[in-house]
Amino acid sequence: MMRESLSHAVDNFFFTTRLTDLLAWSRKHSMWPYIFGTACCGIEYMSVLGPKYDIARFGAEVVRFSPRQADLLVVAGTITEKMAPVIKKVYEQMTEPKWVMAMGACAASGGFYRAYHVVQGVDRIIPVDIYVAGCPPTPEACIAGLLTLQDRLTQEARRSPQLIS
Repeated sequence: MMRESLSHAVDNFFFTTRLTDLLAWSRKHSMWPYIFGTACCGIEYMSVLGPKYDIARFGAEVVRFSPRQADLLVVAGTITEKMAPVIKKVYEQMTEPKWVMAMGACAASGGFYRAYHVVQGVDRIIPVDIYVAGCPPTPEACIAGLLTLQDRLTQEARRSPQLIS
């Protein structure tokens, strides 16, 4: 009896939406990050993946260790001149569409390292979509950055549907 009523309810259920909204929603809730952690920000990001903060609630818990399977590059820490070509290659190998989160003062502006060997901001190498402030940033700031990036994704899909292909 119960199974028949459930089957009847499912048969009569439908919803309508635009394809762009459906794709934006699915991308928003299925980000696969690739962590490029080089300093204390990488350790802070590890805490975001733990049970206390549980980034799985936002669909970004599937950490990838191959750039070919990731669509969110999290640059967490200091980037030196020797690492610059490596991070550029990692970015180029990522699937489209791809996003970049610069986490911490070192990734955003070189931090307190004003030296010839430190890149003064990862945005000099690759385009950055979101900056997370702090030295090191708190897990809450990291989650806020992820949520801001997800909101931007939804807004961009609504403004220009041709971006989703």
